[in-house]
Amino acid sequence: MDFSIGELARRTQVKVPTIRYYEQIGLLAPPPRTEGQQRRYDKTSVARLAFIRHARELGFNIEAIRALLSLQDNPDQSCSVADRIASVRLAEVEERIASLSALRAELQRMLEECACGRVAECRVIETLADNSHRHGRLTDN
Repeated sequence: MDFSIGELARRTQVKVPTIRYYEQIGLLAPPPRTEGQQRRYDKTSVARLAFIRHARELGFNIEAIRALLSLQDNPDQSCSVADRIASVRLAEVEERIASLSALRAELQRMLEECACGRVAECRVIETLADNSHRHGRLTDN
């Protein structure tokens, strides 16, 4: 069974330009074409694109996905490389969580110290205007 790029997009919930981009950068093999040059995809393309989409949803970058696809294409290898890639992504997520937690704490502190009076006494405005409150508390992410 084969189908068009539009049908592939519908089945995988990936936009047509994104599918073309993945073909262009080599994550998805260029499919065979009809005499009219229409791309034709099969179930293998659906599975591969679903894998890519899920990896993107988990925040893996293109190079990590390329490496994971290579591992998937050669299943007799050790999974240590996949584990290492996932560990790096987990560390990035944990770093982002720590950064967001610091951001939440800073916003809570600003609101707790707010006098709820005039803007001239507004702790939110004062804190935002004074960058020295940020140093050591939040990271630039």
